[in-house]
Amino acid sequence: MTEGWVELEHEFSLDIAYDPSVWLELPPRWETEEWQDIGVWARDCARLFWQSYGQSPGDSGVAFLADTLQRLAVAFAPESFDTRVVIRVGEPLTMPLPVMATVKPAQGYREETLRALVRAEDPESVEPPVAEPFRAELLGEGLRAFRYVQQDDAPEVLAALRYAWRDEDVGADVVLWTAGDDTEQIIRAAMDIEELTHKVSVAVWDLEPKEK
Repeated sequence: MTEGWVELEHEFSLDIAYDPSVWLELPPRWETEEWQDIGVWARDCARLFWQSYGQSPGDSGVAFLADTLQRLAVAFAPESFDTRVVIRVGEPLTMPLPVMATVKPAQGYREETLRALVRAEDPESVEPPVAEPFRAELLGEGLRAFRYVQQDDAPEVLAALRYAWRDEDVGADVVLWTAGDDTEQIIRAAMDIEELTHKVSVAVWDLEPKEK
C-alpha cells in the first residue's frame, strides 16, 4: 500500500501534525536503525498505551498489543520517503486502524486526477462511490469519497475512505486513505480522520546545491 521513490529535482514529503493522544506513527523502513529495533518500539508503545489507557494490562495485555503493533509495522510501515502511516488505537485489545498518506508530483488535469485518487469511478465498488468536495485547513479544496469494495479472496466487504488534494503552490498531489472490513470501526474513526486531514501539509526539499 505504499508507493515508490520519486526521482525529482525537488522531492516531496508530508508534514502531519497529528495528535499523539489519538495517533501513533509507524516507523519507516528507510530509517534503518529504527527498523532494526521494531520489537523494542512495539513493546515501548504498548506499555505507554496501557499506562495512558488507565486499566491494568494483566499478564498478557502488553505482549498482545506489542505483537499487534509489530505485525502492523511489518505490513504497513512505509518504504518510501513520500509516504507516512499512522494508526488509531481505540482500545488495546482491538485491531488498530491504519491511515496512509502519500504525496506525488501533480499529474494531469486536477479534477480528473483527484477523482482517480479517491477512486470515484471504481468499477469494483459494490455501489457507486459517494464523492464530494472537501476542504482541508492546510491543503485547501479537495475531494472525499467513501465506497464499499467486494474482496476477491474473502466474503467480507471492504469499506474504504479516501481524501485527495492538489497543492498548486508546489505542484503536488496528496492522497490520504484507510480501508478495512470493519465498517463500524471506520465510522467511529471518521471524525478523528477528518481532524487529521486538517493537519497534513506538503514539505519540499530543495536538492540543488547551494551556490557559494
